Amino acid sequence: MAARLVIAITTQDIGTRITTRRRVSEGFRDAVGVLEAWQDGVLRVRKRDGTLVEIDERTLVAAKVVPVAPPRPRPM
Repeated sequence: MAARLVIAITTQDIGTRITTRRRVSEGFRDAVGVLEAWQDGVLRVRKRDGTLVEIDERTLVAAKVVPVAPPRPRPM
Protein backbone atom coordinates (compact mmCIF):
# COMPACT_ATOMS: atom_id res chain seq x y z
CA MET A 1 0.00 0.00 0.00
CA ALA A 2 1.50 3.34 -1.06
CA ALA A 3 1.49 6.36 1.22
CA ARG A 4 -0.79 9.21 0.25
CA LEU A 5 1.02 12.54 0.01
CA VAL A 6 -1.15 15.42 1.21
CA ILE A 7 -0.44 19.03 2.06
CA ALA A 8 -2.67 19.57 5.10
CA ILE A 9 -1.32 22.84 6.51
CA THR A 10 -2.33 26.47 6.06
CA THR A 11 -1.16 29.84 7.31
CA GLN A 12 -3.50 29.22 10.26
CA ASP A 13 -0.96 26.62 11.49
CA ILE A 14 1.75 29.19 12.17
CA GLY A 15 3.07 28.50 15.68
CA THR A 16 2.38 24.75 15.54
CA ARG A 17 4.78 21.87 15.00
CA ILE A 18 4.68 20.46 11.48
CA THR A 19 6.42 17.90 9.31
CA THR A 20 7.16 18.60 5.67
CA ARG A 21 8.48 16.73 2.65
CA ARG A 22 9.76 18.67 -0.33
CA ARG A 23 11.36 17.97 -3.69
CA VAL A 24 15.07 18.73 -4.03
CA SER A 25 17.48 17.92 -6.85
CA GLU A 26 18.65 14.74 -5.05
CA GLY A 27 15.09 13.49 -4.45
CA PHE A 28 13.20 14.48 -1.29
CA ARG A 29 14.07 16.17 1.98
CA ASP A 30 12.08 16.28 5.22
CA ALA A 31 11.92 18.97 7.89
CA VAL A 32 10.14 18.82 11.26
CA GLY A 33 9.73 21.87 13.48
CA VAL A 34 7.59 24.85 14.37
CA LEU A 35 6.11 26.79 11.47
CA GLU A 36 7.25 30.33 12.30
CA ALA A 37 6.09 32.10 9.14
CA TRP A 38 4.54 31.54 5.73
CA GLN A 39 4.96 34.61 3.63
CA ASP A 40 5.39 35.30 -0.10
CA GLY A 41 5.37 31.57 -0.87
CA VAL A 42 8.11 30.69 1.62
CA LEU A 43 7.61 28.62 4.78
CA ARG A 44 10.03 29.17 7.67
CA VAL A 45 10.35 26.14 9.93
CA ARG A 46 12.39 26.26 13.16
CA LYS A 47 13.90 22.85 13.87
CA ARG A 48 14.52 21.45 17.35
CA ASP A 49 18.23 22.32 17.11
CA GLY A 50 17.33 25.96 16.46
CA THR A 51 18.14 26.08 12.77
CA LEU A 52 15.70 27.81 10.47
CA VAL A 53 14.70 26.04 7.26
CA GLU A 54 13.19 28.07 4.43
CA ILE A 55 10.97 26.07 2.08
CA ASP A 56 9.52 27.28 -1.20
CA GLU A 57 5.88 26.21 -1.08
CA ARG A 58 6.06 25.12 -4.74
CA THR A 59 8.45 22.31 -3.72
CA LEU A 60 6.14 20.84 -1.04
CA VAL A 61 4.76 17.39 -1.73
CA ALA A 62 3.44 16.66 1.79
CA ALA A 63 2.95 18.50 5.06
CA LYS A 64 0.86 18.11 8.20
CA VAL A 65 0.58 19.22 11.82
CA VAL A 66 2.20 16.81 14.30
CA PRO A 67 2.12 16.62 18.12
CA VAL A 68 4.60 18.54 20.23
CA ALA A 69 7.87 16.65 20.59
CA PRO A 70 8.24 14.73 23.86
CA PRO A 71 10.85 16.11 26.25
CA ARG A 72 14.34 14.74 25.84
CA PRO A 73 15.58 12.51 28.67
CA ARG A 74 17.96 14.20 31.06
CA PRO A 75 21.46 12.74 31.34
CA MET A 76 22.10 10.85 34.56
